[in-house]
Amino acid sequence: MSVRVARTLRAWVWGAGCRRGASNFRPPPGAVDAAALLRDATPAEERPREAAARRRPGQCSVLLFPGQGSQVVGMGRGLLRYPRVRELYAAASRVLGYDLLELSLRGPQEALDRTAHCQPAVFVASLAAVEKLQHLQPAVIENCVAAAGFSVGEFAALVFAGAMEFSEGLYAVKVRAEAMQGASEAVPSGMLSVLGQPQSKFTFACLEAREHCETLGIENPVCEVANYLFPDCRVVSGHLEALQFLQKNSSRYHFRRTRMLPVSGAFHTRLMEPALEPLARVLQAIDVKQPLVSVHANVDGHPYRHPKHIRKLLARQVVSPVKWEQTMHALYERKKGTEFPKTFEVGPGKQLGAILKSCNLQAWRSYSHVEVLEADEAPGQDP
Repeated sequence: MSVRVARTLRAWVWGAGCRRGASNFRPPPGAVDAAALLRDATPAEERPREAAARRRPGQCSVLLFPGQGSQVVGMGRGLLRYPRVRELYAAASRVLGYDLLELSLRGPQEALDRTAHCQPAVFVASLAAVEKLQHLQPAVIENCVAAAGFSVGEFAALVFAGAMEFSEGLYAVKVRAEAMQGASEAVPSGMLSVLGQPQSKFTFACLEAREHCETLGIENPVCEVANYLFPDCRVVSGHLEALQFLQKNSSRYHFRRTRMLPVSGAFHTRLMEPALEPLARVLQAIDVKQPLVSVHANVDGHPYRHPKHIRKLLARQVVSPVKWEQTMHALYERKKGTEFPKTFEVGPGKQLGAILKSCNLQAWRSYSHVEVLEADEAPGQDP
């Protein structure tokens, strides 16, 4: 990636606000239009994909952005000493209408865990972690060739890649989170983490769980795989009665371990359909651009191709499974003996690193996490 493009990636924090009608917020003083900067300053021959091709894989980097469930009170404390992070949170509070930094640092946890709050909080903390990474290891940003984000983390990945300005991306996350919170409150539902075995029968288990719900008088019950994490590990979403049935009968389906997740609803299933229209509407209202680096979509694991593709799949993602295992295979597939890129998880928690270890041990050996809770030294290459 050229230095000019790397500088452009740094400018997303102060991007232009939403188009008229999308919201009533304004960008902070001195805002920079990252798209215009790229158009005016970067010749076509210096675009990142061509430049990256001249680097060895071991010199390149990949950024992973976590999703809902990684939030923890205190996140952001380890980022405040770095340039512009406080301004980033101040800009976020103007978009959201409440003090996001105060909520992130001091909670309470119950408030931070609410879908409407935690999605914006994880989004902003992840992009603030990018600012820390840029300050400590600017070459990582300059040499970045790809990014991916888990669920709401996909919005942060796209903002990092220049496909959206920060304020626009955060506003879309706000609308998404509030709509998903509302959909969650419409019916008792949830998500169940399932660690299985090669002989586990996920499809058959979900079918029998739905049939069980029908005997209880539940019409059109939902129970399906919502997240593909790593081999033999899935998250199943649906009606609470269906998930309770799976827990009670886990041995029948060769499940090794099950655990209810602390979320408010059955995300990434058709129970989230009420959130589709609000999200699709805001995605049409904001300016979506071609990413500067490859960003992989949750819906199919493949890189986004163009802005229309981004709008379509970001909306569909709300009611579709997150194919994270497939994304990991797509990101790290390479010939035997080829070096792996350096991978950085930017945001709270290390869940994506743990998943990467289970998907591709060799790729994980070049994994690092950017700490967001406490100030630390530059992230190294030893997990």
